[in-house]
Amino acid sequence: MKSAESHKIVIVGGGVAGMDLASSLGRQARRGVGSSRSFTVTLVDRHASHIWKPMLHTIAAGTSDISQQQTPFIAQAIQAGFSYLPGALSAIDRHAQEIVLAPARSPDDRLLIPEQRIAYDTLVLALGSEADDFGTLGVANHCWRIDALDQAQAFNNELRLRMLQSFVMHEQLDIAIVGGGATGVELAAELVRLTELSEAYGAHGLSGRISITLIESGDRLLAAFPEDISRQAMERLTSLNVKVMSRSRVRSAQPDGFVLQDGTHVAATLKVWAAGVKAPGFLAGIDGLESGAGNRLVVRPSLQCTNDSDIYAIGDCASLTLPGKEKALAPTAQVASQQAGHLSKYLFPAILGKSAPPPFKHKDFGSLVSLSEYDAYGSLGRFGFFRGQTFYGRLAHFSHAMLYRKHQIRVHGFWRGSAIWLVDLLNKGLRPGIKLD
Repeated sequence: MKSAESHKIVIVGGGVAGMDLASSLGRQARRGVGSSRSFTVTLVDRHASHIWKPMLHTIAAGTSDISQQQTPFIAQAIQAGFSYLPGALSAIDRHAQEIVLAPARSPDDRLLIPEQRIAYDTLVLALGSEADDFGTLGVANHCWRIDALDQAQAFNNELRLRMLQSFVMHEQLDIAIVGGGATGVELAAELVRLTELSEAYGAHGLSGRISITLIESGDRLLAAFPEDISRQAMERLTSLNVKVMSRSRVRSAQPDGFVLQDGTHVAATLKVWAAGVKAPGFLAGIDGLESGAGNRLVVRPSLQCTNDSDIYAIGDCASLTLPGKEKALAPTAQVASQQAGHLSKYLFPAILGKSAPPPFKHKDFGSLVSLSEYDAYGSLGRFGFFRGQTFYGRLAHFSHAMLYRKHQIRVHGFWRGSAIWLVDLLNKGLRPGIKLD
C-alpha cells in the first residue's frame, strides 16, 4: 500500500516525451528512489496506445504494421511501474492542484465516464503538437490530418478505399499534401512506395492513375535543413513523379482540391494538411499559465512553467528560449527526448530538495529525413567534431532507423527494446510490405 505521504506526479500526454518520462520515473519509483519519501507516477492520455510520432506517416500510408509499432499504455504501465489513466485534459485547477479530465463518450454519444478531477503534487504537461491551418478556409472540413494515431488510421482507411475504387473503376486518384516539412515530404515518399507495392501485389496499372502533389508556401522543401538537402530531396521526389509546388500558398480547401493565392486550382480527391506546428488550443493561457506563439507554454530553463513551479512542460507543447538565443527551441522529437531525459534525472532530487532542477542544456545533433526506401538525408548539428556536415544514403537511413530504436530502448529498457527490434526485423521479412486487410 502506498504511503499517505506519497508525492503524486501526474504526466499528461503519452507521446515521445511523456512515455519516456513516465517509464523512467516509474522504474525509479518502484526501486524506491528517495528513501524519505515515496512517489507515485500516473500517465494520462486520451489514447490507449503509444506510438512514436515520427512514424505516423507510415501508418497513414499503410507501409508499416501498426500492431508492431504501438505500445499499449496499460501493458507498459505494468512493465515500467507507473499507473495509466485514460482521459483528455480539459482544465487545470492550480489552486486545488488538480487536473480536470473531460467526460468520455461512446461513438453513439453515451456517457461512459463522467468528468474526473485528478490530484497532483507535481504536474508535467507533455501534450505534443498538431498541424496549424492558420485559419485557412475549408481546411477543417475538407482535409485529413495525421497528427495522432486515430487520424493516421482514419486517413489510411479512406486511402485504401479510394485506391480500390481507382483500381476497379479505372479512375484517377489525385492526392495533395500541404506542407513541405519532414512530415509532408516523408508522407509523399511513402505514398509512392505504397503504389509501387500495390502493383507488386497485383494492382497492375494503379500507379499510373495516382498523382501526388506536394504544396509548400516557402521557397524550398525542408526549410529547417541545409539547402543541399532541400535540393536533393526535391530532385528525388520529382524523379518519383511527385509534383512539387514551392512558393504556393493555399487560400482555401474545397471538396475537389485546393485554391492557391494566385487563383490556381489544384485538383485533389484526398487532401492532407501537414503544414505548421502548434500546441493544442486549450493550452493558450490555461488557468493563467503563460503561453506564447502557437499556444506553447513558456517555461524556464528548469522546464518549470514561468508562474507555477509545480507545473512543468516538455516536448512540443513547451516553449523554451535558451539564454543568448532569440528563438525558442524547435518542437522536434530530439528536443522532446532530451527534455524527458533531463527531468528523469533531476525531477526526484529536485522534489526531495525542494528546489528547481538544473537548467536544461540542449545538444543539437542535427536532423534526419527519410524518403521511404528511396533515400535519406542527414545534417549534423552544432554538437560534435563534424558539425554542420550533411550525409545521405545508407548511413542516413541507418541513422534515421536508430532514432526510433533508441527511443524503444529508453522506453522498454535495453533487453526488451532489443528484442522488439529483432522481432520487427523478422516480421519485415515475413509479413506483407503494406496493409492488405
